[in-house]
Amino acid sequence: QVPLVESGGGLVQAGGSLRLSCSSSTRTLSSRTMGWFRQTPGKEREFVAAVWWTGGRTNYADSVKGRFTISKDNGKNAVYLQMNNLKPEDTAVYYCAATAPRSENSNFDYWGQGTQVTVSS
Repeated sequence: QVPLVESGGGLVQAGGSLRLSCSSSTRTLSSRTMGWFRQTPGKEREFVAAVWWTGGRTNYADSVKGRFTISKDNGKNAVYLQMNNLKPEDTAVYYCAATAPRSENSNFDYWGQGTQVTVSS
């Protein structure tokens, strides 16, 4: 198991910013590809962003490109999602996810409990 704990969610007005954090107190995240996903009631969980464990390559969903930035701080054993210019459609529960160590694929096997982000219009 990889216990992942998210924080930083909340209520913000459209156009505002939030920074989500994800960390683990018992497992090293530096050797794992980390991702953020989100889910709204009645919909499937969707990919938001990922940062690869080697090389630091990042991927983003088209809907958040240019507004969200994913980053890792291996020294703090944490991953972040900086969300700018938030829109009401960004409202969702956001989940942090991790792959197995040194994985060459993006199979996210470990998930946090989620943090609610609500964007008011």
